[in-house]
Amino acid sequence: MLTRGAVLREVPGRFEVVELEVDDPRPGELRVRMVASGLCHSDDHHAKGDQKVAILPFAGGHEGAGVVDAVGPGTAGFAEGDHVVFSFLPVCGRCQWCARGMQNLCELGAALGTNARWDDPSSFRLSLDGQPVGQMCGLSTFCEYTTVSTASAVKIDPAIPLDIACLTGCGVGTGWGAAVNSAQVRPGQVVIVMGVGGIGINAVQGAAQAGAAVVIAVDPVGFKRQAALEFGATHAVADIAEATELARSFTGGQGADSAIVAVGVTLGSHVGQAVRAIRKGGTCVVVGLGDVRSREDDIPLMELVLYQKRLQGSLFGASAPTADIPAQLELWRQGRLKLEELVTTRYSLDQVAEGFDDLHAGRNLRGLIVY
Repeated sequence: MLTRGAVLREVPGRFEVVELEVDDPRPGELRVRMVASGLCHSDDHHAKGDQKVAILPFAGGHEGAGVVDAVGPGTAGFAEGDHVVFSFLPVCGRCQWCARGMQNLCELGAALGTNARWDDPSSFRLSLDGQPVGQMCGLSTFCEYTTVSTASAVKIDPAIPLDIACLTGCGVGTGWGAAVNSAQVRPGQVVIVMGVGGIGINAVQGAAQAGAAVVIAVDPVGFKRQAALEFGATHAVADIAEATELARSFTGGQGADSAIVAVGVTLGSHVGQAVRAIRKGGTCVVVGLGDVRSREDDIPLMELVLYQKRLQGSLFGASAPTADIPAQLELWRQGRLKLEELVTTRYSLDQVAEGFDDLHAGRNLRGLIVY
């Protein structure tokens, strides 16, 4: 069938809306009518060339939710009309990582960079004028209809609005999990969050929910600092130097228990600043991505070793999507997790490029495409 979707024709480039052909689902696949998609910095990293695109054209989008339109032959567990949230990281449920409860490290993720099917780098489900089109994370949520693997779909309660639920497919789990799972924030601790965009704002509310006594949000944009206070931050400052001194004032000069780096375009200098901001035995969690070609770094190795500090990467907040997405939606249902408040601006698909302009300008916590 035909569908409209936003693609990159070149890198660096801008997303443009075109008419695509989307395949019917094969065994183990679903075709989904999209309802909403978040605009994430990861999409922009591909448009800028910070992260590699394996094939052009490339259909973007990886945070989304929709309604199952068709189910592939012999595919169990799903039916037409089911409501699903996509996990941008697929979950096979069988590999050693899934068996250990570390679904975010599922071995299927190794094939994401092909922009094709997990088991066949020459097999695609979207095409433009007869040419294959790559799918971001095997999803491409910037399309009105998309065909995906069941490994990427989490079925949810149809009573939950999909334009709210879609946020748990990336931004919420990544930020919230960075605090709760990766930093392992404990009651009474002091936490710094660098960067309060779509990821960092959820790290703020995750740290607050975990019981942190002091949550210091760092962002140069005033409205984001104000938003952080509404999401659980106790303090909001414009730069990491002020945050570091503030953390030390609460800890007898020691520094924060943990610092979470959620800067949109992360540099080694950001990581170095965060490592310097934490106490002996503290944890620096790095969530944000940057240019994969960069070799810039500024990690204080002496402090890392002699003060026994921990430098921890965090992919999708170290979450198990099939369990954590429903759990986060239940927290929202109970009024304990903010989701609607994350959405600053709603866009049509035709406004996708405008949405990324607003992201660059720092106008949004999360922009949302609504179909």
